[in-house]
Amino acid sequence: MQIIDQQYINGRLVKSAGRHKVEIINPANGEIIGESVLGNEQDVLMAIAAAKEAFPAFAASTVAERQEYLQQLHDAIIERIDELKKATILEYGATVQRAEWSNRYAAEIFLQFKDLLSDYNFERSIGQSQLVMTPLGVTAIMTAWNSNSGSICVKLAAAIAAGCTTVIKPSEFSCLQSKILTEAFDAAALPAGVINVVNGYGDVMGSVLSTHQDIAKICFTGSSVVGKIIAKNAVDTMKRLTLELSGKSPNIILDDADLDKAVTLAINACFQNSGQACVAGSRLLVPEHLLERVKPLLKEKVAGLKVGLPTDPETYIGPMASQKQYDRIQHYIQSGIASGAEVLVGGTGKPEGLENGFFVKPTVFINSTADMPIVKEEIFGPVLSVLTYETEEAAIAMANDTVYGLQAYISSSDIERARKMAKQINAGRVLINTLWHDADTPFGGFKQSGIGREGGIFGLEAQLEPKVIVKEVIP
Repeated sequence: MQIIDQQYINGRLVKSAGRHKVEIINPANGEIIGESVLGNEQDVLMAIAAAKEAFPAFAASTVAERQEYLQQLHDAIIERIDELKKATILEYGATVQRAEWSNRYAAEIFLQFKDLLSDYNFERSIGQSQLVMTPLGVTAIMTAWNSNSGSICVKLAAAIAAGCTTVIKPSEFSCLQSKILTEAFDAAALPAGVINVVNGYGDVMGSVLSTHQDIAKICFTGSSVVGKIIAKNAVDTMKRLTLELSGKSPNIILDDADLDKAVTLAINACFQNSGQACVAGSRLLVPEHLLERVKPLLKEKVAGLKVGLPTDPETYIGPMASQKQYDRIQHYIQSGIASGAEVLVGGTGKPEGLENGFFVKPTVFINSTADMPIVKEEIFGPVLSVLTYETEEAAIAMANDTVYGLQAYISSSDIERARKMAKQINAGRVLINTLWHDADTPFGGFKQSGIGREGGIFGLEAQLEPKVIVKEVIP
């Protein structure tokens, strides 16, 4: 059993000042596999002080120096990537494919920002004045448990590229993954205090980070409920915010789509990462006259998905991350049934032979309506609700009938028709006939799916403040 009792502060692994312990549980079988000592307010205050002290020198570093640091971070994570993948499978229940993609993305994002710096001008002329893009200061990074390494590293890479120092609070449900990642950060040998990592509860760590006067910027991935709390806490000190929050993404199948391909895409969009994804396409909008053709395709394809142990390379849907997640998803499935939606495939309870872990049956509802909780609320599990529409205008209205706006999907054989529709969808990203994640483009949402963007040049500039130097103009 692994014991984790250290925090990473000012370039050193130090014993946690906190004493509260949490169990680390394997979601595939419910067994306790470790224990972590969480940090407290003293730990996070020490981390903030270290980041503040390190900031002036790091902000003055050259682009070439920061590019070298980004390369070192990439190399250090690649060195530990097999361990990271194993920890992601063991602690989170990620499938083999998901563990591979998410951790490799975490390493490669540092190279993306390294390359971005080659062409970025931190100083430029505007009108008669000089614009200087200036690093904000200390950035607090707070992340969720469903994509630990990737979510941390895309934020960290932007901060390092900009010249900001950081305090990272990973999810307390990702202690094994965070430990390996932190050791990789240490091996990268950046100046002390540039990267600090403190594990702890959100209501302890988050409260300090979102109110402390020495934190200039907050990058948060998590629920809209918590994001709103952070935003309220941050307003008194006018912190800059990037909030990547909840979603309830629509997936529109147009009447000219290849139905077999479109339904396969829809299943993958909803059930990616075992359904535990903010971008999950959990609302499937189907032309009314095509529903009877879509139903058997959905039933056959979902029934054929392998739900099983995450160590099995053939597994498509692994366990949910925790007992709490399992209970949440069961509640929503029961709610859907009680609301009058029809279970096409799946339902309540655990799949046969997987009773010991936090496994759920991938579930598809038909006869869903817009007023049902399964259609309105983020479930964060492998549950798909099918709705029908009669006109293209109705499909757009249904897609936009949500408080969220993170991502959307369209399937069509007419790309121009799909692009025209995409421009009318209120979402940060609209994917046409694909599930590809374009890391060069900004990621974030409309409405209650967030504030700001991460990734690419938008992510870099979110860590910078424009300063204008106006000089005397001699006629």
